[in-house]
Amino acid sequence: MTRARTVARRGFLIGSAAILGGVAFGVVAWKRDPENPLLAHLPEGTRTLNPHVLIDAAGVTLITPRADVGQGAVSIQTYLLAEELDVDPATVRTDFGPASAAYYNARIAAEGMPFAAWDDGLTARAARGAGDAAAKFIGLHITGGSTTVADAFDRLRAAGASARETLKQAAADRLGVERDALRTEDGAVMPPEGPPIPYADLAEDAARLTPIRVAPRDPAKWRWLGQPVQRTDIVAKSTGTFRFGTDIVLPGMIHATVVTNPAMGGGVRSLDDRAARAMRGVQDVLPVAGGFAVLADNTWRAMRAARAVAVDWGEAPGRAMDTDVIRQAHADTFTSDNRDSRFADDGDVDAAPAGDAEAVHAEYRAPFLHHAPMEPANATVLHDDTGTQVWTATQVPVFLRDAVAKLTGQDAERVTIHNIASGGSFGHRLEFPWVLQAVEVAMQVSGRPLRMTWSREQDMTHGFLRPMAVARGQGTVGQGRVRSFDLSIAAQSVTESQIGRLGLPAIGPDVTIVAGAWDAPYAIPNRRVTGYRVPAIVGVSSWRSVGASHNGFFVETLMDELIHRAGADPVEERLRLIHHAPSRKVVETVAGMASWTGPAPRPGIGRGIAFTYSFGVPCAQIVEVSDTPDGLRIDRLWIAAEVGRILDPVNLEAQLSGGALFGMGHAMMAGITFDRGAIEQTNFHDYESLRLRQVPQVEVRALGTTGDIRGASEPAVPPAAPALANAIFAATGTRLREMPFSKTLRFA
Repeated sequence: MTRARTVARRGFLIGSAAILGGVAFGVVAWKRDPENPLLAHLPEGTRTLNPHVLIDAAGVTLITPRADVGQGAVSIQTYLLAEELDVDPATVRTDFGPASAAYYNARIAAEGMPFAAWDDGLTARAARGAGDAAAKFIGLHITGGSTTVADAFDRLRAAGASARETLKQAAADRLGVERDALRTEDGAVMPPEGPPIPYADLAEDAARLTPIRVAPRDPAKWRWLGQPVQRTDIVAKSTGTFRFGTDIVLPGMIHATVVTNPAMGGGVRSLDDRAARAMRGVQDVLPVAGGFAVLADNTWRAMRAARAVAVDWGEAPGRAMDTDVIRQAHADTFTSDNRDSRFADDGDVDAAPAGDAEAVHAEYRAPFLHHAPMEPANATVLHDDTGTQVWTATQVPVFLRDAVAKLTGQDAERVTIHNIASGGSFGHRLEFPWVLQAVEVAMQVSGRPLRMTWSREQDMTHGFLRPMAVARGQGTVGQGRVRSFDLSIAAQSVTESQIGRLGLPAIGPDVTIVAGAWDAPYAIPNRRVTGYRVPAIVGVSSWRSVGASHNGFFVETLMDELIHRAGADPVEERLRLIHHAPSRKVVETVAGMASWTGPAPRPGIGRGIAFTYSFGVPCAQIVEVSDTPDGLRIDRLWIAAEVGRILDPVNLEAQLSGGALFGMGHAMMAGITFDRGAIEQTNFHDYESLRLRQVPQVEVRALGTTGDIRGASEPAVPPAAPALANAIFAATGTRLREMPFSKTLRFA
């Protein structure tokens, strides 16, 4: 089927769904704003003007509902609100707010549609609109997919502008002047004459008014956005005063840790906890599903005692899985029965090569990966008959609230999620098994607050993983050009696994299996990308850049092999093939940054280029390596990306460079393997990543030439692995087709 026919059929189906959805829910309901959730539990003396602004005698609190997992989400949300409300971002208070449909993420649902982000056609726009509506009806309060800035840009500025003008109207009514005669500055309304009126003095009157809606300010009048600014959390994080989940202290708090069977799904045959109970500070040993919890007067004593418990673990149910068995399951998936999608199907890749065409065939592999954030998974819970309160870092507060309600048997209205900033995530905080375990234990000590912390070993062996993926690629070249490109990708469905744990059905093909591959903007005459869904084997989850994290490696390594076989230049041939102008520009830019003259500028030196398009962001990278007696040394890394309008240039550079180094380090050394149903890696000693001595010199350039608003936390991850692999080939002649690369060679 041609691409035009494929898109047409897909568009018809999605368009029909959108129309039916509009009929079912009603256009009026679609346009109606969700109720302000802050009104439900408003403290005495506090007023709210909209879901993002609270005002009391002490000043302004801004509600920044997207989770902060280290990427600076709270900071940029604060600047977006403060820019319009005229409050100092460095001094206002912030809060994540309650779990609520009012904070639904429209962009993440729209971006999940099977249309390339560069596709601005009528059908694609209609589909994204349908995604927006679905997110609103579902109440999709979620952080992920590099959507925080894109989703917040208009909404938070509008909220800030509305609050500002409503406060001005309250002052105008009090003073008997026109609202246009007033201005605002540093948390106060400034009359033409007389002293400033603090927002706190106007909040009660303003709360009685119908909120005034106005357009946000012209960017030319911005004070902070677009300028180099200091992140609002940087001082606290630099001085050790920032509060993470492990800093929560409640009166009478119990500390706990949980240990469960290392073999997935296995139980407990027998348990001897006498030695643990005799240890200092230990208060109890309690059962949890698949294991036990140790309660003590501090976390360290709980973890020490947990190691003293003698356990006879049961075997994993069913066939004990190991890595070889799982690999074979992936290899067996390349059949028509398991085909999940074929969103890209141009020309005729099956036609026999003609004339001087040469064929390339290759297989590529990517391992399971763990998120492994630095902060241990933790949650603090206070449960009793009146309700349950949870303090934890989560990217899915509504789903977590509902899961806790189901576990406790309480109504969702009696469950309160206090969201906390996280010391890293990379997708980990989209999950919450440790939170449910904490609730399970807290229910056994009802009325007392309990903080549960997973050990690193428990986290490493029980987290949901980035799926293993296998790709089979082939293509032809002739007359110095790439003529055909055919890539088949087999992986478990992240969407099926994740939303299945949330109790939702997975409908239709999973775009994440082929993300970053089918939508790569290459105008190759004969091009096909097919996704194959591997039957569920282990629990998998979103890992930083999701499917694009491995598909970038598959696409760009196959491209490099084809270009090399064609005898073409890796930069020039990519530029010839890319049909998307901003994407061509990032490739041209990164080549200029590196003064590109070819993949092997000097003996023993190799350069590799890779380009990926993910989360609507074209990103190109060039890596330079040296082949030394001590192993491969990574010397230079150049990054160019187009995220559209640049709001925080300092943090943008940090996200792009950090994403690239994150992707590079995992490609070099990280992988999760299984033995008899259990994960073998237990800590950072056998799950390594980039070391400080291995970090190359990095240069970043963000173009900012389009009007788009895009996120930058993930798009720099996918091109890092293929850029490094292509550089290594240029330096050594060794073609790397499997990650981690340390299985094949040594790094200095």
